[in-house]
Amino acid sequence: MKSIVILCLLLLLCPPFGLAIQKADRVLVVKSEKKLYLENNGKVIRSYPVALGGNPKGHKQRQGDRRTPEGRYILDLKNPNSAYYKSIRISYPNAADRMRARREGVHPGGWIMIHGQKNGYGHLAPITQRYDWTTGCIAVTNAEMDEIWQAVDIGTPIEIRP
Repeated sequence: MKSIVILCLLLLLCPPFGLAIQKADRVLVVKSEKKLYLENNGKVIRSYPVALGGNPKGHKQRQGDRRTPEGRYILDLKNPNSAYYKSIRISYPNAADRMRARREGVHPGGWIMIHGQKNGYGHLAPITQRYDWTTGCIAVTNAEMDEIWQAVDIGTPIEIRP
């Protein structure tokens, strides 16, 4: 009985089994480093390798360009029933993105997310995460997505740098 109590305590207190991840007050993605950083009060509390859009250099210009946007946005929606494990939407396009797209006569695209692996393919993450494979989203492993999901709230700012 004592070992069951100890096991239950370990499951509650030890990552990845239940320890609450410190809340992030900002997310930073540095595309050239292929890293996502969770920050709190200007200090990095966690970092993760990421896969980006299949055409990662430069700011997203239009729907279908396979680029990950650059700039300052907000994490504005959590989707626990995503086709890619879990997902958190980035508020792209913002007003400037929409205005630029309108000037150029193109659709800016949208539904850019931080997400896990495609449902049913999580076991392939050691391979897929070596490549930029998304249509413009920011992909992490499913276990990493669980941590990010716990660490960020709706309304958390995200900055995506080149």
